[in-house]
Amino acid sequence: MSELQMEEGWRERLAPLFQQTEMQQLKARLQAERKQFEIYPKGSQIFAAFDQTPWNGVRVVILGQDPYHGAGQANGLCFSVERNFRPLPPSLQNIYKELHRDLGIPICAHGDLRYWAQQGVLLLNNVLTVRKGQAQSHQGWGWERLTDRVVQLLSEEKQHLVFLLWGSSARKKAAAVNRSQHLVLESAHPSPLSVYRGFEGCAHFSQTNAYLTAHGLQPIDWNPDGG
Repeated sequence: MSELQMEEGWRERLAPLFQQTEMQQLKARLQAERKQFEIYPKGSQIFAAFDQTPWNGVRVVILGQDPYHGAGQANGLCFSVERNFRPLPPSLQNIYKELHRDLGIPICAHGDLRYWAQQGVLLLNNVLTVRKGQAQSHQGWGWERLTDRVVQLLSEEKQHLVFLLWGSSARKKAAAVNRSQHLVLESAHPSPLSVYRGFEGCAHFSQTNAYLTAHGLQPIDWNPDGG
């Protein structure tokens, strides 16, 4: 867990945070955890969201909870899985259903969301690591301080971003966003346990593109296959 492995624009802004005691403690705790348990994603992918979506390119932020905790799933981008992984996680299936309902985009056969990330959609989990088979096992370890800072920096330094906050842990970040400068769209999490409480029919994808277009910005091509 080294800030030196992070995309330069992000590293410059976040490096001071990594020198603080809480983040040093998180690093030590993760190193000890890896000696006993399998941790996801692999070390080289912990900061994949920042690498795939450089600071200068961010236009939309989607916040997840923590990485998938099953073998072969987590790749460092929230809700995304490796292209050959099957079956697709239920939350991602529900996201694809809403995409189809909202924009008519065909249900994608794979779960690789890198195409979104490459267009400026920051796919960031609230917590960046997890123990195999134990959801939210690294909650409260210190990652939240990092992701809080990310949202704060984006809100302060950029204009006309769209924040898609799905689920309670993501919605807590809304307080850090200046709504006079950015659009915040909130709903329940796309998990099967909560999707019916407001994610279905939220139309967040079309609303995002309408906002970007209204501010003279390129809309997102939400088809994971690239059109």
